[in-house]
Amino acid sequence: MSKPKILIQLDGDEHASLFDAVVAVDSEIDHLFQYHSVQTEQVRDLIHGAMFTRGPQDLHNTAVFIGGANVAHGESLLQAATKCFFGPMRVSVMLDANGANTTAAAAVLAAARHVDLSQSEALVLAGTGPVGQRAVRLLARAGCKVRVASRSSERAAATCEQVRENVEGAVLTPLATNNAKETAAALEGTNLVIAAGAAGIELLSAETLAACSSLRVAIDLNAVPPLGIGGVEVTDKAVDHDSVICYGAIGVGGTKMKIHKAAIRKLFSANGLVLDAEEIFEIGRELEAAS
Repeated sequence: MSKPKILIQLDGDEHASLFDAVVAVDSEIDHLFQYHSVQTEQVRDLIHGAMFTRGPQDLHNTAVFIGGANVAHGESLLQAATKCFFGPMRVSVMLDANGANTTAAAAVLAAARHVDLSQSEALVLAGTGPVGQRAVRLLARAGCKVRVASRSSERAAATCEQVRENVEGAVLTPLATNNAKETAAALEGTNLVIAAGAAGIELLSAETLAACSSLRVAIDLNAVPPLGIGGVEVTDKAVDHDSVICYGAIGVGGTKMKIHKAAIRKLFSANGLVLDAEEIFEIGRELEAAS
C-alpha cells in the first residue's frame, strides 16, 4: 500500500505562507506540515525527521517546500537541506521563496511565445531583485542578451557577475536606471522588457514604452497600482497595445499557478529532486509543450 504524500513547508517568516499552503493542498498532497520562522541551524533536525521516518523505497512520498518572503534566506535553507542528504537517504525539495522561481519561469515562457529568445535582447527592470535575478538567469540560459537594470550600477554589475558564474557564455550588460532618460536609453534597441520591481512602483512610463520602436513584448509582474509599466493592465494576457504584446501580473499569474502546482506534484515522482529556477522553468516548458 502506498504511503500518503507528505509535504513539509519550511518558511522563514513569522507566519508560514497561507498562499503556499493552499496551493499545496490544491496539488493533491495528503498531509501538509508547516514550520514558520525557520532558521538555517534548525534545518538539519527537520530534514532528518523527514528522512529517517520512512524507508528509502517510500521516501518519494515525502517532500520539502521552501518558501518565505526573503529569497536569500530561502536559498540558505535550501543549501542547508541538501547538505543533509546522503546515499538513498534524501527527499525531494523545491525552492519558491516569494514565488520568485515560478513567477520568473512564467514570465520568460510568456516572452518565448512571441520572440525567439536566442535572437533577442531584453531589458529586465529591477533585475537585481529576487524575481528579476531569476528572470535574468533564465533569459541568459536561453541565449538572450540581457540588460540588467537597477537603481545601483554596482548591484547590477554584481548580479551580472553572479549569473555569469552559473550560465556559461551569458551576455549581460549592467545598467543604472534612476530616471526616465536613463530608462529610455536602456530600453532602446530591445525587443523585450520585463519589469520585476517592488509593488506600487512605476519603472517604465507609458510614454517611454510607446517611444521604443524596437519593442515587441512587455511584461509587468507588479499587481499593485501604480503598476510597473504604464499602459499595461494587470489582467493583460498577450494583449496588443500599439504593436507591443503586453502581459500584466494576473495575465502571467495563470501560468505561474500551473507551474507551481505541477512542480509540487513532480516532487513526489522521485526522492532525489532539487527544484530551483532552471528545474522549475523546465517543468513550465513541458506544460507548454503539452498544451
